[in-house]
Amino acid sequence: MARDYSGKTALITGASSGLGVEFANQLAARGANLVLVARRKNRLQAVADAVKLEYKVDVQVVVADLSEVSAADKLFKSLARKKLSVDVLVNNAGFGTFGKFENEPIEKISEELRLNISTLVELSRLALPSMLKKNDGVIINVASTAAYQPIPYMSVYAATKSFVLSFTEALWGELIGTNVTAIALSPGGTKTEFFEVASNGKAPDGLGKLQTVEEVITVAMNALDKKTAPPSVISGASNAALAFSGRFIPRQLLIKVARKMFESRS
Repeated sequence: MARDYSGKTALITGASSGLGVEFANQLAARGANLVLVARRKNRLQAVADAVKLEYKVDVQVVVADLSEVSAADKLFKSLARKKLSVDVLVNNAGFGTFGKFENEPIEKISEELRLNISTLVELSRLALPSMLKKNDGVIINVASTAAYQPIPYMSVYAATKSFVLSFTEALWGELIGTNVTAIALSPGGTKTEFFEVASNGKAPDGLGKLQTVEEVITVAMNALDKKTAPPSVISGASNAALAFSGRFIPRQLLIKVARKMFESRS
């Protein structure tokens, strides 16, 4: 049975491109009103205008840098002033970098940790009480297949996504018995701006065929439509097979294989 999003308010971070845009389209197609958050005002407004025109839902934009300290608190205070309550939270904002850890700027590492972990956790904490009060709500946290193994030359990114996966699955467990759920979505290689931001725009060898954003988000939406949504889902059968195969491969070999895939981009 399809989950009903009609008239609900969905807050989507990282909404100016890639997965965030597709989350906006698919949730709006199901009748959800949207609050779109990102740093790039022009692109964010363009997404909002297109969604409003296509689906006739209310769309508001919030320009914010969620890698800043206290960004989550500022965002929710702005929503409170507008008397907006979040029914669906999509923690999609995040970034990663390629390269040797010893060469990564400390401030860049701090931004990555704040955005990928701290802000995600804080937004989840701020959204959850009202969801529980209404006994209705969804938290979608975007992890990655990188969450399933250490990745040399992407050491910080992979570790942040491992945190997201573990945190979300634990939260799912706490929410058993309520009509609120949390789910971690783990895409593999996807046709987004990720590789342009992280390195020179090329995916490392060995990732296989990149999925489309439509394919990835449809996996998440279908999982949420189940009578009991799972705590996490991996987009793509081949990605799932690769992620779970790591359980049966010696740890040293797994790390060495990942190192070979990513070292040419470092």
